[in-house]
Amino acid sequence: MTLTRIRTITLSLAIVTATTGCSPEETVVCASDSGFLMTNVQVIDGSGTPAAPADVRITDGIITEIGSLEACEGEKVVDGGGQTLAPGFIDTHSHADGLILKNTDALAAVSQGITTVVVGQDGGSPYPLADFYSRFDETPATINIASYVGHNTLRSEVLGDDFKRVATEEEIAVMANILTRELESGALGLATGLEYEPGIHSETSEIIALAQVAADAGGRYISHIRSEDRWFEDAIDEIILIGRETGMPVQISHIKLAMTRLWGQAEGTLAKLDAARADGVNITADIYPYEFWQSTMMVLLPERDYTDRAAIAEVLEQIAPAEGIWMTLYEPNPDYVGKSLTEIAGLLEVDAIDAFTHLAQGAQRWKQEHGRRAEMIIATSMKDADIDLLLNWPETNICTDGGLRDLHPRGAGSFPRVLGHFARDKKLMSIETAVHKMSGLTAAHMGFTDRGLIREGMVADLVLFNPDTVIDRATPEQPDALSDGILSVWVGGELVYRGGATTDARPGKIIRRN
Repeated sequence: MTLTRIRTITLSLAIVTATTGCSPEETVVCASDSGFLMTNVQVIDGSGTPAAPADVRITDGIITEIGSLEACEGEKVVDGGGQTLAPGFIDTHSHADGLILKNTDALAAVSQGITTVVVGQDGGSPYPLADFYSRFDETPATINIASYVGHNTLRSEVLGDDFKRVATEEEIAVMANILTRELESGALGLATGLEYEPGIHSETSEIIALAQVAADAGGRYISHIRSEDRWFEDAIDEIILIGRETGMPVQISHIKLAMTRLWGQAEGTLAKLDAARADGVNITADIYPYEFWQSTMMVLLPERDYTDRAAIAEVLEQIAPAEGIWMTLYEPNPDYVGKSLTEIAGLLEVDAIDAFTHLAQGAQRWKQEHGRRAEMIIATSMKDADIDLLLNWPETNICTDGGLRDLHPRGAGSFPRVLGHFARDKKLMSIETAVHKMSGLTAAHMGFTDRGLIREGMVADLVLFNPDTVIDRATPEQPDALSDGILSVWVGGELVYRGGATTDARPGKIIRRN
């Protein structure tokens, strides 16, 4: 059969309509108004196996055939221009829930090839989850969304302002009842943020009791562990214990070694995780590919005492140097945004410790007066060699830890950065392995069984990218800069992104626990 193809060089994509082809029996899966045939692509199927040329047929949002295929009569044909077709990427640690109901284009996510985000992270989730899901169903986005139930959300509902203490058995029982209702909405499981209020004040026994409720419902556990620096080893032991006691899958959020004394110990950390897995604990991790993180200043001070000069001195010596901390949000004085702690100390004519106290005190006062967050920082705390090892662990998948409008470049650049910088340029792993860590492995870690692979019967969440040019462009100075090389993205078989812009399609669905 001969087809006339219209080449669109800027998009590496062309659409034609076949006039002859399949037998009548085959046309059952080839209705032209409910799908298309993708041709001229190298398929990376998400399993980690090598890329191979193939055609892929999509019907009613489902992958129905893969192989050397002929177009059916009247079927739309999409010419992939010889580029790479992969499963849509899954972000296992996203804060897209903050803006997804308003920014339904989800440009920061979909422009990376992300087709599904998992929210309810760091212990905070939309509440009640059923209401959030209903609103999403009414105003769907370009991408799919799944959610955990946040432990901090439960604690806030039950303990209110009296949270700086251990919960009673009665309070834990009330939290368990709320968790059960939230799980009935289809949440994936329980998420904790144990470096943040109010979860930082909980005991391990409280977490195990609630995690068991999620485990009994067939759920999972994901955690911003209790410490990524001072008490990192104890925090790893805690999440392993939770996995062992409950028997449920447990995942470490954005795994990192964020303290000078920990640098160079990635091998030992991974050996501990491997030993736990060998002992029957299903522990996994996700990671974003940057040496700097974003959070609040107070996360650096477990005692939350911004007047403690010794504690601040330890932070600046062991966790993040003054020149490696800069403000991304400071409501009391927006002129400080973009400046490092060293620069702000110079402006105030004080040392870095006093500058930290001044900033924290001003932010706390502003927050009390206005009732919302007053500051955010980006801090440099990791080493490339550790990131490489953690990223390359077979049970680590990729995440962003970003929102749809983020002051950290991870929100717009994480996935293309892994493909371009780590896989292609640095050759830390193959492109196929990188895609596996963004799709098939990720789906397994979240319990998704209907997406994450290019296989017959799977949902047609797909991304077409150029492996030779894909790269992140977001920086701390321009955190919303779109990446290069992500050509087209489909969600449920509908085109949602092409050539640097989203389409009008909003096919995103709620993904509920199986």
